[in-house]
Amino acid sequence: MCGIFGYIGKENCAPILINGLKKLEYRGYDSVGISVISNHEIKTFKQKGKIENLKVPEINSNIGISHTRWSTHGIPNDINAHPHTDCEGKIAIVHNGIIENFDNLKEVLINKGHKFKSETDSEVLAHLIEEVYTGDLTKAVKKALLKVQGTYGLLVIHKDNNKIIAAKKGSPLVFGIKDNAYFISSDASPIIEHTKEVIYLFDNDVLEINNDRYVLSNLEDPKIIDREIERITWDLEQIEKKSFKHFMLKEIYEQPETIKNTLRGRIKDNQIKITINLDQEFIKSLKRIIITACGTSWHSALIGKHIIEKNCNIPVEVDYASEFRYRNPIINKDDLVIVISQSGETADTLAALREAKKKYAKTLGIVNVVGSTIARECESGIYIHAGPEIGVASTKAFTSQVTSLIILSLFFNKNQEIIDEIEKIPGLVKKILDKNHIKEIAEIYYKKNNFLYLGRGINFPVALEGALKLKEISYIHAEGYPAAEMKHGPIALIDEDMPVVVIANKNEVYDKILSNIQEVKARKGRVIAIADEGDEDIKNKVDHVIYVPKAIEELSPIINVIPLQLLAYYIADLRGCEIDYPRNLAKSVTVE
Repeated sequence: MCGIFGYIGKENCAPILINGLKKLEYRGYDSVGISVISNHEIKTFKQKGKIENLKVPEINSNIGISHTRWSTHGIPNDINAHPHTDCEGKIAIVHNGIIENFDNLKEVLINKGHKFKSETDSEVLAHLIEEVYTGDLTKAVKKALLKVQGTYGLLVIHKDNNKIIAAKKGSPLVFGIKDNAYFISSDASPIIEHTKEVIYLFDNDVLEINNDRYVLSNLEDPKIIDREIERITWDLEQIEKKSFKHFMLKEIYEQPETIKNTLRGRIKDNQIKITINLDQEFIKSLKRIIITACGTSWHSALIGKHIIEKNCNIPVEVDYASEFRYRNPIINKDDLVIVISQSGETADTLAALREAKKKYAKTLGIVNVVGSTIARECESGIYIHAGPEIGVASTKAFTSQVTSLIILSLFFNKNQEIIDEIEKIPGLVKKILDKNHIKEIAEIYYKKNNFLYLGRGINFPVALEGALKLKEISYIHAEGYPAAEMKHGPIALIDEDMPVVVIANKNEVYDKILSNIQEVKARKGRVIAIADEGDEDIKNKVDHVIYVPKAIEELSPIINVIPLQLLAYYIADLRGCEIDYPRNLAKSVTVE
């Protein structure tokens, strides 16, 4: 979950590396560092904390590697920060991933005289490469990695080699190509300002990058691979904050456009225009769908279950990807397994995908990042086209995932009412944002330490998502619960200090929701209701009402989640939290 970035070219590399790391900071931000080659010496600068605190003197170098960390092995401090070097300081590495057998490798290397400085698993790579190095850095990296179990996005430099060696297994790497310069990164965000020409590395790729050429090969095969150069389709301005205080707020306000982008070209003349690489006979005979995901994507999966079962009459199971392969899931070859991941690199979701493929199920991915591992490994898929999402707490990806699942349900079974209504959704979301008064409510409750979120049916997952957003960025304990289940436990928590957020649209369970609200009020709970415009009755039953435009049930989660995102944002901002970089979290979770 760390960010890595390397550069080789004609320009002084340190400013380029530091500027690139700022674009990657959402991937990890507890420590930072760079290593450059200058006058046949490796010079390393690293420290605990964020990039803005890193002090790098003026130094003449045109080649270097850099890293921003989300810690797994070893606490965040100066020593555990990357890059790591070998015993003699001739080799430097930056690494994203986990080396599962590092303990055994470390013991062997210590017995051979190697001296370790850090608590990290990553440092073992520098010493392992040192142990097998005989003059050819590419060969040494390959030989070392054949001894490694685990995952890596890896960059390596040696003081006597004017080259960067990159290697990938289970952790993303993107290679940027420009006249007189090359860039290698965990993702495209630090590359886009320099070039849009990229190559996405595959697992077991090893890339040798020199000043004027590059050579791509396989870990176990020296044969040169000719990989197609692709072009990034988004622009630099999409990863700029513009006039917004935080990326998260910018991305909340982008949702009218990002939902429109998810829909664009996919509904035409009342027909669903998506191409899914699944045999028509398989689709007609489809008996079961399994959706697997993590975090926010799991919440979108729960909504997808409701929509697909109601619209298509196909049974749908939803699984946490982190649990999926460890319970020996029953998967049949005529099942469809859908995996959802914003980054397309989520380790648990990728493992679930591979488990499904091992059992010969058909697979479909719903991802945001073009060229990601999940996108490549699924037989079919839907890109959500939400654009780069920099804020660690996902917002626009969630609504685009839900929109994609609705489109998929329409692909399986056309529903004219949904088709007619879904194209109105971007306008309805914009209406909520334009009439936003949620900060006033946040000012009343931002000092509270516990929240309860209640929803029913298709909006229970929205309650989960609202609670998750609050937890992620404000560090307030929050729990999402089915409203009818509240009386089976959580009601014991309710008192005058417990704000309760209730999703209370006028639908077939509206009266039941009102009863749940009365149960809260009878115990002195403070109720914030999400209600349909025009519902005057609810005003007298709750403390605050946030009105949203009326939408049909299948589309209501997209509408209802917007005020919950804003509520979490304003509460976190009032508490002075680092909203875009919440503690202990990172954007792309590439470790289990």
